[in-house]
Amino acid sequence: MISIAKPLIGGEEIDEVVKVLKSGLIAQGPKVAEFEERFAEYVNVEHGVATSSGTTALHLALLAADLKKGDEVITTPFTFAATANSILHVDARPVFVDIEPQTYNLDPQKIEEALTEKTRALMPVHLYGQPADMDAISQIAEDHDLKVIEDAAQAHGAIYHDQMVGSLGDAACFSFYPTKNITTSEGGMITTDSSEIDEEARILRTHGESQRYNHVKLGYNFRMTDIAAAIGLVQLRKLDYFNRKRIENAQYLTDHIKNIKGIKPPYVMKDVRHVFHQYTIRVENGKRDELMKFLGKKGIETAIHYPKAIYQHKIYHDMGFKVKCPEAEKAAEEVLSLPVHPGLDHQDLKDITEAIQEAEGKII
Repeated sequence: MISIAKPLIGGEEIDEVVKVLKSGLIAQGPKVAEFEERFAEYVNVEHGVATSSGTTALHLALLAADLKKGDEVITTPFTFAATANSILHVDARPVFVDIEPQTYNLDPQKIEEALTEKTRALMPVHLYGQPADMDAISQIAEDHDLKVIEDAAQAHGAIYHDQMVGSLGDAACFSFYPTKNITTSEGGMITTDSSEIDEEARILRTHGESQRYNHVKLGYNFRMTDIAAAIGLVQLRKLDYFNRKRIENAQYLTDHIKNIKGIKPPYVMKDVRHVFHQYTIRVENGKRDELMKFLGKKGIETAIHYPKAIYQHKIYHDMGFKVKCPEAEKAAEEVLSLPVHPGLDHQDLKDITEAIQEAEGKII
């Protein structure tokens, strides 16, 4: 089976984890501090705050940006549920705005009509590794005095108009889950140029402590371990190579399937670096699920990112979210992610594209 995702963990990561285990400093410690510094440098911001997951990073970033009960945060309905869930976790309310059909990212042209007197922040997602339209989003935020929290969970190393994703808003949040472009096994990171957000996130991350055993706020245990950070430091050194391989793999896939009727390869915006956390095609004419089954029989694992708009899930329906985002709903019916990870070899790519070519006329 050609897997849809594969974390690439080598001897260097194992050696660094062993060193941490032998040191006895296995909780949050010097490796976490080093990883925060190195990741912030990579993203080109002043501060990095490591967390236990991408979800906890989003949660802390919203709290640190002073989001609270009754506030509204405009975001996309077409992403993983953690984005909207984190807004609910701070007692704010997600307001779902439809997506651009080509990029699958938040459509800036639809944001203005969703603004209310309760709107306090915008949370764009750089879906699949492609940056959202941050010039337009940032202008709306500036015009209406709104915070911008980037959900960069899928976009490590992506670039928007010569700026690193993670440096484009008031804060940004990354995930290091095993399927991501780099991993720490589990973990997250907040990046920001704001000293206030940095300080608040650090206090809230560790039980509201301003210093050891001095609790000034009701906080959480959202810390990263030195074990995870040791993996992350090695993975960070490999990130540009991993991304280069993803981009090369994506180009091969596109070159070999772009002329197949009923298939739309990913669209890449001008002046961005799309880092292809996922390589997601559209399968038209209601043939997506048939193609998925066909590829599975050929030993090619695929996935649907995502089969529903967030508001279509039971929990959101039960909370009274009555929304219609036609582009998001259409995308949920047509998207299919193919393997693109850097562990693929030439034969894997050949097998994937030849199987799709074989499906033309049979399935699609």
